[in-house]
Amino acid sequence: MTRTVVVRYETRPDAAEENQRLVEAVYEELHEQVPPGLRYATFRLEDGVTFVHVAVVDGGGDPLAAIAAFREFQRGIGDRVVNGPTAAPAALVGAYRLY
Repeated sequence: MTRTVVVRYETRPDAAEENQRLVEAVYEELHEQVPPGLRYATFRLEDGVTFVHVAVVDGGGDPLAAIAAFREFQRGIGDRVVNGPTAAPAALVGAYRLY
């Protein structure tokens, strides 16, 4: 079973850089841990404050839950955002060399 989740939120302008730093720390740990069954991407939109995360998980469970940097990122999310985060399941319609 493959699940895709898209999460979108808008940070406070003064929190956007800190948010990006925390996201980058998640990717550093992901590269070290290499959790199986996870494909993950984060985008910072042109407005500089909107972030979109796309997680594709093969199998059950939540591989991100085992990542300490992800737990740290989540811990203060409410203080950094003005809108969201909103998470929604998504169905892949098409992709070209995205993953």
